Amino acid sequence: MANELLLKYGCNPNQKPARVFMKDGGELPMTVLNGRPGYINLMDAFNSWQLVRELKEATGLPAAASFKHVSPAGAAVAAPLSDTLKKIYFVEDLELSPIATAYARARGADRMSSYGDFVALSEVCDEQTAALLAREVSDGIIAPGYTDRALEILKSKRKGTYTVLQMDSSYTPAPVEQRDIFGITFEQGKNNLKIDETMLENLVTENKQFPESAKRDLLIALITLKYTQSNSVCYAKDGQAIGVGAGQQSRIHCTRLAGNKADIWHLRQHPKVLGLQFKENIRRPDRDNTIDVYISDDYEDVLADGIWQNFFAVRPEPLTREEKRAYLNTVTGVSLGSDAFFPFGDNIERAKRSGVEYIAQPGGSIRDDNVIETCNKYGMAMAFTGIRLFHH
Repeated sequence: MANELLLKYGCNPNQKPARVFMKDGGELPMTVLNGRPGYINLMDAFNSWQLVRELKEATGLPAAASFKHVSPAGAAVAAPLSDTLKKIYFVEDLELSPIATAYARARGADRMSSYGDFVALSEVCDEQTAALLAREVSDGIIAPGYTDRALEILKSKRKGTYTVLQMDSSYTPAPVEQRDIFGITFEQGKNNLKIDETMLENLVTENKQFPESAKRDLLIALITLKYTQSNSVCYAKDGQAIGVGAGQQSRIHCTRLAGNKADIWHLRQHPKVLGLQFKENIRRPDRDNTIDVYISDDYEDVLADGIWQNFFAVRPEPLTREEKRAYLNTVTGVSLGSDAFFPFGDNIERAKRSGVEYIAQPGGSIRDDNVIETCNKYGMAMAFTGIRLFHH
């Protein structure tokens, strides 16, 4: 390890010089095993490492995250994969360890956004996880360690330039953090808030039952939000985030954005989508993009343009709006977390359309009564955590 690491440039090529270093003169808590990390790579690495470390602590399960531009595209713990999820995550042919399963879930939350991601693992990266990463487009990885075979696989990725970082899992940052903006130094206490099931005890709705699966998913949502650019909302199900809405100025826009992503995650499991027949040798990213278009309301226009012929072996029947709505109406058991209070009941109305039944949010709006009333209308269970999770 070293005290300083010189970088090629900052956020953009014109921002030079660039480096990361320890102000106290100590050593950096990570080692570069391969590649040359960039400024944004390291921001992703350190945010995502904190996320997976806290997910493992809160759930006791191996955890993984897929980051893009300092927000998670997905985060998950190692819950078993159904045959359907294996198919939509393109891992049917792989033997997956628990940590590889966690990453397959994290990347599968929003495969389009995870294109070129930075990966974080709570566990030592094993051969199965490296084999999965070897065939995905990714910029780098941070983990507490690597098996010899995993490191060999990762070092061969991207013509030998793939960034591989080893994090010192014993590292504890200073309790006060600083950053400079416009030549002015900001200082604040580090957000060391511990998120656990005690945050879910203040149920304010008529329904006061969170099943164990919902508690796990709400913890995943809240911890994911702690490291997502605000405003942010996260939908979770089955041990993983399924829709993250980050960096929106309006709460309802967060809820819609994340809800739309959650809907796409569910619609990828629709029988018509599972039955799509692609031409041979179509790459996974192209399949992801084509599936996204197929699910979108624009598909019939694309079909009319004949673009389908570039990817499909057989011309598929459109998935109509009515079919999509009917399928989504069957979705249940989704959990939703918000980094700040919901100011209006319209957020709950939108969440209901994506199958949300369980909610955790800080509370504290002057319209809390309206939000609670809307939850009660649908039999939802909602907890007020009393804690805001803004992250900038």
